[in-house]
This record gives sequence, structure tokens and C-alpha cells, in this order.
Amino acid sequence: MDGVIGHENEELRDRVSSLEKKVQQQDDEIVCLKSALSDAIRRLAALESAPNSARAANALPSRPAIKMAARTGTTPSTGKDSGQGSSPRGSVSNHQTPRQPSPSPGKGPTRSAFQSPAPMKKWPSTPSTTSGEGQATGTVGGSVDENRFPSTPSGRSNSVADGGAQKDLGVADGVLFETPYARLKEPTFNPADGCLKFYLRGRPLNFFAPTSLVGSSDYQVNQPNEAPKEKLALDWVYGYRGRDARSNIYLLPTGEVVYFIAAVVVLYNVEEQMQRHYIGHTDDVKSIAIHPDKVTVATGQVAGHDKLEGRPRKKSFEETQEPPPSRKKDKKFQPHIRIWNSISLVTLKVIGIGDFFDRAVSCLAFSKMDGGAQLVAVDEGNEHVISVWDWQKGEKGQRIVETKSSTEPVLAVEYHPCEPHTIVSCGKGQICFWKIEEGSLSRKLGVFEKYEKPKYMTCLAFAENGDVISGDSSGNLFIWGRGTNKVSQAVTGAHEGGVFSICMLKDGSIVTGGKDRKVIRWDATYKKAGQEYEIPDAYGPVRMLSQGKGNMILVGTTKNSILHGSFDLGFSPIVQGHTDELWGLATHPQQNQFLTCGYDKMLYLWDTLTHGVIWSKEMPEGCHCVTFHPEGEVALVTSCSSRWFAVELSSRDVVHSNADASERIEIAEFSLDGNMLACGSRDNNIYIYSVAEGGRKFSKIGKCTGHSSFVTHLDWSRDGQFVQSNSGDYELLYWTVATCRQVTTASSMRDVEWATQNCTLGFSVCGIWPEGADGTDVNACCRSNSEHLVASADDFGKVNLFAYPCSRPKSAGHSYIGHSSHVTNVRFIYNDGRLISTGGKDSSILQWQVVESSGY
Repeated sequence: MDGVIGHENEELRDRVSSLEKKVQQQDDEIVCLKSALSDAIRRLAALESAPNSARAANALPSRPAIKMAARTGTTPSTGKDSGQGSSPRGSVSNHQTPRQPSPSPGKGPTRSAFQSPAPMKKWPSTPSTTSGEGQATGTVGGSVDENRFPSTPSGRSNSVADGGAQKDLGVADGVLFETPYARLKEPTFNPADGCLKFYLRGRPLNFFAPTSLVGSSDYQVNQPNEAPKEKLALDWVYGYRGRDARSNIYLLPTGEVVYFIAAVVVLYNVEEQMQRHYIGHTDDVKSIAIHPDKVTVATGQVAGHDKLEGRPRKKSFEETQEPPPSRKKDKKFQPHIRIWNSISLVTLKVIGIGDFFDRAVSCLAFSKMDGGAQLVAVDEGNEHVISVWDWQKGEKGQRIVETKSSTEPVLAVEYHPCEPHTIVSCGKGQICFWKIEEGSLSRKLGVFEKYEKPKYMTCLAFAENGDVISGDSSGNLFIWGRGTNKVSQAVTGAHEGGVFSICMLKDGSIVTGGKDRKVIRWDATYKKAGQEYEIPDAYGPVRMLSQGKGNMILVGTTKNSILHGSFDLGFSPIVQGHTDELWGLATHPQQNQFLTCGYDKMLYLWDTLTHGVIWSKEMPEGCHCVTFHPEGEVALVTSCSSRWFAVELSSRDVVHSNADASERIEIAEFSLDGNMLACGSRDNNIYIYSVAEGGRKFSKIGKCTGHSSFVTHLDWSRDGQFVQSNSGDYELLYWTVATCRQVTTASSMRDVEWATQNCTLGFSVCGIWPEGADGTDVNACCRSNSEHLVASADDFGKVNLFAYPCSRPKSAGHSYIGHSSHVTNVRFIYNDGRLISTGGKDSSILQWQVVESSGY
């Protein structure tokens, strides 16, 4: 009987398995049918809107679209057809539909009405144009991190696609998603025609090798390139996090100013113009505290966006089950505290790994009366838990006590320097006096009595006699008598607007700074000492004040600048940076200079040798892209709308502006001789211009229409006759500049020499993509001027360096951390001695030195 039951069970399992295969096949057929239907609807709309003379040229094929795809090896395009005689493409569309241009009045419906509205994560929509957020060497391993689980499968092939791509996709709720066996696709190379079939998350892209590799055995697809002998060393960090962080500038006994931006803690010696960097964090540093010994430093970070959880994506049925261990959250990306030595940059302790903190460690402070044996921390969870640690005990420290602080934000926490086991914290609508007693924390709320309770208590300091001094959002200073929780004295209207920082100077006087950009000096009786200074509006309100060398004062501002000076001599900037998302980066063609522009409307020209700002200019709108004319006298800046500007560097004047495109220009590049300009737009078109007078005069030649999504990258050929471009749905297309028409035979472009390699998709850069990547994981790449190296910027805060050409999949390279947000751009300086990288949301600029490794 058991044998019969076992046999029946086996048959049942076989039948279930067979049914599952049939269902999968039907799903695949449905996907193909949807693609064909979308293509047919698009073509019908194009025919209806096209003139009668053009209808014959754009007529639907006589055979069904699916059969045509099977016969020609292509899947029907779902892209927007120009309706103007442009050559058809054979690209496979992605399940995530990039934002399409709005339909013009009087035209038929666009294909976007029949597609998933899911937006592309990597390429952000146009923001508001108004302003608003380890290893001592920075080297991580010898090869690029490859174990990624990105959010979306890649979308498109280049001009020749594989009709079999659809078999690796499933469908749920009208959204394509990747099935598990799509990950098993391996790249293949056909020596006969020199075609590399490369897969991004199971989707095929065809790249054509140079003629020299056709029929040759020199190219082996399964033999990755070795990592280059050159490596990167972090040389300089531009910027400071003052926009949304507090209590984060201090002077060390070494004469270095310590502060942070992105995932880097910077130790900057202003006199010697030297920087050192602590790179142990995996994401944004949010808080810092200096030990009483002035050598030990504690820094807290936010919860990391590690590579396993970079972005949500549509889950398959299998992925709704319990994830395997390799998919579970990496603990090193949890919010935690790192305690390290500021002289050696060696990490001493890592505290809080293992779900101790929620979201971020927002406030830190060492105890003072016991020599810094304890550390207090507050996280950014809903209950803002305050915890006290014996940080020296054990390998990971020991938590002494913790308790829920408040449901409202906590902005500052400090140990009382004169009262044992006493902690003071403040935040929204509160100031709290904590006492550590018998393994628990007891709290007393501050009593304002006759004074109006402010909305925010923003900062804390301690007078020499032990009084607590607090500043609030109404511009008042409150003095709380030592040992009490009541206001003993008040200075109302100390600032116009909030008081953001209070600092006790060595001479016993007090300085305060606030939203009114004023730095005011007070005597020990809390009366104005007759000295005040107003920080220029270009640097913003005061965020942080700290004692500098001698009688100097350090000032951090909300516009991410640091100034130093005195009331007598005035204040000058020593650190400047962007304050909003940063995408634009261009290096000067002949000098050690580079330009950056961001959504904060600011355009900066930097010097890589002096590490300073040469000049800055506020643009009319937020900016997205910038490029130099080859003569180096004019730069082209694209805005967050459809406008772009030509700026003369010597006078900083706008000498030309244009708004031909209907949406934002994502990428702009001059030809090698400077006589032509190509601008790739979010309206899916590339606009070609002739250029005269060194980049001061422009005339439109035409528009390249054929991409079915917004243009992301482009390159000019050395002779200026061709342009290659990538799009948001991962196409690689080629264009003849003279006619503004697409080159439909991609194999004919295999031997074209390109002046740059900014396109992230292509035969010579397919090795920069890690295994399992999708088309949004690599944001930018740049080939060195010597053509020996290629650098890439990825979505996980890493800058990667490879040997060029990087034409073999899964090539080895060097990977470097420092950025906390997605890295948006990378560019080599004209002599290849340095590499510049920009972070997106972290607004940071990192300068790397290219060095040769002695290990080779």
C-alpha cells in the first residue's frame, strides 16, 4: 500500500511540475502578446498622426509582430516612434517605464498609456528649481563587489536584440518581473561575427567587437580582465554637512579641524593645507563626539542602504518566501557607533551592531567627570531611545542602561561636566535632565514657569559655574541653575530667529550663532560684550560654533561651509560645498580645475592643487549637467528645466541660452574639435548644434529621434561624424551627425574610435558591470585620457577602477568607499593624475589620486 501511495504521489508531483511549466510558458506568451499589442497601438497612433505621404513608409508589417521578432531575432520595439521616417529599432523594453514626454495637442495617444507607470529610480525627476540635503586608505579589497541584488531587471538591448529575452520574464499586476532562472544567463561570444551577447538581469544586449577580434581566439568571454596596477587614494574631500547636522566641528590638539560629510570624517590642518580621512563608516555619518583626552573620537552613522536593499523591486512568488541568508540584511549597514583614534585612524570599538539603534545615531557625548568612561547616544527611531554605554568594556562595549526619550526629535545631548551621572538633552518642545541611578535613567523635564515654552530647544552649553545654557527656536537663551530643572535667568531676543549654537570660549566668554547669521559675544553675566559679526548671506545661517586656535573661532553654516576668524579680523571660508543633490561634473581640458553644479543653483570652479574655490556663481535655476568647451574658455550648464546656458569662465557671464528641448537636458558633450554640440534630453531626443566663437555661438542643425526613453549618456567619435548614446531603458544607439539619423546596422560601428567613453553600455565597458546588475546600478563611467583606465560610479556609494578596455564580463577592479549616497559622476583630470567623483544626495565631492601599486 505504501508503495502505491508513493507512486501516486510521484505522479502527482510530476503533473504539478508539468502544469507549472505550462503556466510559465503561457505567462511568457502573454508578455510577448502585450509587447506586440503595445507596438501595434503605437504604430497605429503614429500612422494616424503622420501625413499621408509618410504612411506608406511607416505601415505595419504584413506578418504579426511576434512572428517577425522570431524570424529576425528581434522583439518589437515598444518605444516612441518619431513618425518621421526614422529607422525602426529592435529593442526590448524594460518593465519599468521611464517618464515619457507629454503628448502634443492634436496627436494620438502615446504608448505610455499602455505601460506600467512605475518610475525609473536611478534618474530622478526634475526637482524644484528653488534651493533646499574602515580603511584608512579608502581601499576595499582588490575586486569590485559583485554580489548585488538590484531593484529592477535591465531594459534594453542595443540596436539588435534577442527575441528570446521574453522567456526570462514573468508578469504580475501588469508589471514585468524577473524569474529566478533569469539570473543564470551567462554572456556568450560568437567569434564568427564578433558579437558579444551580454545579459543584464537576464536581458540580452548585443555588443560588437572590433574587427581585429572577429574570428580570433584572443578574446575569451570567460576570462575576466585583471585589475589594473593603478589604484586610487583619497586625496581631498570637498564639503561639510551643516545643512541638517549639529555639533560637528571641533579642533584637535594636532591642530586639525575634525568634521564630516557623507561617509568620511575629515581631519583638516588649515595651516598646512593637509587632510587626513577616517573611512570606516558604511553610510552617512550623522554625529560626532570628542573624548576628554582629545584623541579618541566617536562617530555615529545612519542605517545603510546596502546592496541588498538599495531599492524596492517587484517580487516574484519565490521572493515572497523567507529569504536565504545571503539576502538578509548585512549587519555592518545597521546604524552604529565607531570609536577610533584620531592620530592613527585605527578603529578601537564598534558599538551597536545588532539592532541596538533605529534609523540613525543622531546625538553622541562622552562623560566628563569620570574621564570619558561612558558614552551616551540617542537614535532617530520613533521613540528616540537614549542609551548609556561603557564603551571600553568588552570587544563591542556594554550597554549600561537605555530608555525611551521622547516621541519628538532630540537635537542635542551632553554629559554635565560638574554633576556626576547627569545628562542633559533637548529637542522639540523639551529640555530633559537625566540621572543615572541604580541601573536606570530618571528624567526631569525643564520647567519654564513664567516664560513661554519654545517650540524647539536647539542647542546646549555649560557655563564655568555649572549652569546649563540652552538656545531655542525663538532666539532666546535660558540659563538653568546648577542642579535644578528651572530657569534661573533668561535672555530673550538674543537672536532674530533661532539660536543654533552656543560655545564657551577659553577666556570665559560665550559666543552664540543663529538663523540671523550673526555671531554674538556675551560676557559671564550673559550681557552682550559689544562684539558681533554677521556672516555673509552666501554662506548661510550659523549652524555650529567651536573654539579654534588662539582667539580664533570656527563657524559651520547651514549652507555647508566652514569659516574661521575672529571678531577683529573677520571670518573667511576654509571649506565650501554644495547644499543639494549633485550631478554635474566636468574637468578642464588643459588645467587642474573642474566644475560642479547642483540642484542648489550653484556653479563652482575648483582647483585640484589648492583645493579651493576659484569662483562660484548662482545660476537662475537648479543645474543638472556641465561640460567644458575643448578650448576651456566656455562651459555649458544644463538646468533642471529644458534650458541650458553657455557661461564664459573669465567673466562668469551667460553668453548664450537655449530651450529647444521640451524636457531637461540629461547630458551634453562637445565634439573633439569643439565645432559641434550634442544635448541628450529627457524628451528622448538628441539635439545637434554647430558651435562657433569658442563656444559662444550656437546654431541648431537637427534632432536625433529614435530613443524610446530619455537619453542618459553620449559620446562623439573622434572625427565628429557619429554619436553613440544610451537611454533610460538601456539602449545603445548610433547616429550619423550630418543627417541626424540612426545607424541601424550596429555592426558597422564596431571600428569607430570614440573621443570619450561616457556611455556605460558598450563592448569596451561591459566588464564594469557586476554580476547580477541591472541597468541602473552604474550611473556613470569615464575613460582616462591615456585610454588605460576606466572609472565607474555606482548606485551603492562606490567608485570603481578598471583596466581599459574592460571588454570581458565580470572583470576585476578596485572598489573604494567614501560616498554615502549613489555616486553620480566620475571624471579624470586632464593629465590622469587625479579622479573626481560626486555624490548625489550627500552633496560631496571626493578627489582621488591615481597611484601605482607596488604589489604589481
